[in-house]
This record gives sequence, structure tokens and C-alpha cells, in this order.
Amino acid sequence: MSDPGEFIDEALRRESSWIRAEDAQTRLGKGLRYYGSSIGAIRGTVRDTLRRYPQLTHDAVTALSSELWEPPVFERRFAAIVLLQSNVHLLTNTDLTRLEGFVREGRLRELVDPLAVDVIGPLIAGLEGQVRARAGSVLDRWVREHDEWLCRAALLSPLRELRAGGGDWDAFVRHAAAGLDAAREMGGEAEIIREAVSTVLVEVSKRRPELQFPSSVV
Repeated sequence: MSDPGEFIDEALRRESSWIRAEDAQTRLGKGLRYYGSSIGAIRGTVRDTLRRYPQLTHDAVTALSSELWEPPVFERRFAAIVLLQSNVHLLTNTDLTRLEGFVREGRLRELVDPLAVDVIGPLIAGLEGQVRARAGSVLDRWVREHDEWLCRAALLSPLRELRAGGGDWDAFVRHAAAGLDAAREMGGEAEIIREAVSTVLVEVSKRRPELQFPSSVV
């Protein structure tokens, strides 16, 4: 384990609570282990780590995120997301491959949603020209794949940019149409996709009521 990785893991273990761990397992399921650290403690631990190791490069940040993510421990995986969110300015188009792997393995709203809204979306928003076009083609692929969590991530990723007055509304509508078409074929998992579309529509309507979502898509 790297020094920053060990620092984070030890801090999260110190902040553990068996009561919170049992509650998390009840709410989120048994697919992961839980230390029982609070979300505030996880965010504080990452802040402390970045102060302790201020010179982390792109490669160091992405390697540390994978190191934290690898064990199936919720708090470590959430710490990886906070780490990436705090360093999103370092991320590049090629990092979408790593993030896709995280989404495929995350399969929880509590992990996939912050990955999409706070990491993937801001990463893509910071790209320009052909590089951004290539990132857009990645999202096109995500909504076409029969993986409800990849589709959810693609749909939620532009939320911050759209809410702030930018973003590509037409691309979101196109992705929503593809996602909802897939949802009609997926049965029990469909709600994960429909919920993502609804979240974006509700949030964007508060700030940009002029944006119209075609009724034919719903």
C-alpha cells in the first residue's frame, strides 16, 4: 500500500463505528464491506491527505484512486471518488476508461451518482474540441450498452453543467431517449434509468424552465 493509501485507510478505520457499519449494510446491501466511517470523516480524511501530500501528480492521483477502490470497502471507494473530485482539474479524456470500470463495479446510487455528477461531468466539461467530442462518443456508447448503471452515469454526468446554464441539452435529450428505450426492455432495472432522467429534468427545470423535453421521449 502506498503512503497516502495507508494514511487514508488508517484514518477511516479510526473513524469507524459498528453501528454505522450495520446501518450502511442494511441500507446498501451486503455486496461491500463497511467500516462505518461518516461521509464527513471521509471527506475530511481526503482533505488531510491532500494537505499532507500536496504534490500529487495526475498519475499519482489516479493510481491512488484505483488503490483505494480495489478492496470492496464502501468508505475506501467513496474516498476514491472524493479524491478524484478534488483533483478533477488533473483528469483527462483517457481517464474515462478507469472511471467506466468504477461505474461498472460501483452499482450503487451512493457511488455511481457522485462519480457521474462530481467527477465524470466536470471532467468532460473541462474538455474542448476533438477531445470533448471523443468523450461524448464514450457517453453515447454508455447509453447504448445494456448496463443500467453506465446509462445512469451518462445521463447524470451533464447535470452540473446544464444546471449552471451550459451543457449540451440536445445531447442529453438524445441520451435520455436511448436510455428510456433500453429501460423498456430491461424490466426490474429500468427504474435506475428513469430515475436519472427525472432527476436531471427536475433540477434543470428549476433554473432553466425554457428547456423543453419532448413528450414523445417519455
